[in-house]
Amino acid sequence: MTESQQKTNGPLLKVDGLHAYYGLAHILADVALEVRRDEVVALLGRNGAGKSTTMKSVMGLVPPAKGSVQFNGQEVAGLEPHLIAQAGLGYVPEDRRVFSELTVLENLTVGRQPPREGAPEWTIERVFDLFPKMAELRDRPSGRMSGGEQQMLTIIRTLMGNPSLVLLDEPSEGLAPIIVEQMANAILKLKTEGLSILLSEQNLHFSDLVSDRAYIIEKGGIRYEGAMSDLAKDEEVRAAYLTV
Repeated sequence: MTESQQKTNGPLLKVDGLHAYYGLAHILADVALEVRRDEVVALLGRNGAGKSTTMKSVMGLVPPAKGSVQFNGQEVAGLEPHLIAQAGLGYVPEDRRVFSELTVLENLTVGRQPPREGAPEWTIERVFDLFPKMAELRDRPSGRMSGGEQQMLTIIRTLMGNPSLVLLDEPSEGLAPIIVEQMANAILKLKTEGLSILLSEQNLHFSDLVSDRAYIIEKGGIRYEGAMSDLAKDEEVRAAYLTV
């Protein structure tokens, strides 16, 4: 199989045997997961299970100690985060890192990258269509926005980089129910646009609304893999790994 065929036919993201540490603490142990093209995948688990560390390791923010991270047929484990972003992998952190002194429009301009082959092309007008509230706030400094508004801004700023796949870390955390519903609708629309998404979540209901497949991580290792619809019906697995 040629390299171009691998990119077309293989998973967009393939993580295999991933290990990561914080100092001497072994946080991730042999994590393996895949995200296919035009797919939304949920990485579920309790607080502290390793969800965010998995995201950061894929993005290069926590350098993997061992293992493979292949994105669009290219090995990216060990690369600097900006090089992984330039390859077309977007990242929306859970702590909503906006440039608080910049307006919404200025934040979007900072995130702009050229269009890339095989990825949806986003403009300011198109991202405002996704979250109309952001159009109303285009001239407001982002530091004067609510948490939900900052989450929307972080997502659309990432889209301005025209990624093929986006890592969404805890997108529904701390948001009002009406904002969570808007977030779910936006994720479903992004999927129809051809964007693949890996999201980390504790909210099973939210994940069920938007996800095709799910992985469960517990104590740094993958404990479950399956269709989201199957997980929603599996009370035993949910009780073992997701209930508090």
